Amino acid sequence: MRVAFVGKGGSGKTTVSALFSRFVASQGDPVVAVDADINQHLALVLGLEETPEPLGARLTEIKELLRGSNPRIPAAEAMVKTTPPGRGSRILRFDDLPYTVETREGPRLMVTGPFSEDDLGVACYHSKVGAVELLLNHLVDGHGEYVVVDMTAGADSFASGLFTRFDMTFLVAEPTRQGVSVYRQYRDYAADYGVAIAVVGNKVHGPGDVEFLREHVGDDLLTWMEHSSAVRALEQGRPFTLHDLEPANAEALSVLVKHADAQEKDWARFGRQTVEFHLRNARAWANERTGLDLADQIDPDFVYGPASLDCRLQAI
Repeated sequence: MRVAFVGKGGSGKTTVSALFSRFVASQGDPVVAVDADINQHLALVLGLEETPEPLGARLTEIKELLRGSNPRIPAAEAMVKTTPPGRGSRILRFDDLPYTVETREGPRLMVTGPFSEDDLGVACYHSKVGAVELLLNHLVDGHGEYVVVDMTAGADSFASGLFTRFDMTFLVAEPTRQGVSVYRQYRDYAADYGVAIAVVGNKVHGPGDVEFLREHVGDDLLTWMEHSSAVRALEQGRPFTLHDLEPANAEALSVLVKHADAQEKDWARFGRQTVEFHLRNARAWANERTGLDLADQIDPDFVYGPASLDCRLQAI
């Protein structure tokens, strides 16, 4: 189960995604939380004082791992963020996800990483997030296994095909005009791609805030998190456990998990969109960047989903 948390900067999506990850882990289910936001705060909220080694710094290693013995990909340099798997590629099970670290709160964590000194002024952040897209393209996850991604703020998530890599997308919205404006953008951009979206209200102070959200997002409002002194303590670095959450907020997390679990995984759509966005990127920039026709990387006989595990590379 792949779950994305999106929303306006400052909406609380990092905190809500961390609480969701911790809640799932507390139920005994395996979780990998991924910080794919340019502002790297998920590690801190999950109780780590230091950010793990970033995926962005290991992009070449990740490409070498994933290309396996795929004859359509002669070298890691031929891979871009959208490169799809094919026969011979390294197909990952959930437990195979690399470069994760344990957190004391239960979830494993991987991070895309901040800008480096060499990136400043010359690179966009999508060069970091591309590692997540590649890993999800090559992942076969099952029911009861959760990859939870804290995405970049606002509509910037649509700068790549990563927004189609999820079974469920939760948009965290404050009860403000700015908060719901991001919802409208996301809803409109995602409308043609079958992306499942539900709104999670956050920092709700009372019935008036709930009514405001209902007025602006309608039936997409799934649940809401009330203003919480326990969450504020968490954000300030003071002692916090899930038992400190107000009952209404704990119930909201339960609603999110049940809603995510109710989604059906559509491997056929996943495969179609992986190919679609790869071809888009190939035409737009990647063919010129690599000097290759990257349409040749598409394996027409590759089947996405559990069946692909039959032909995965057994040795690393």
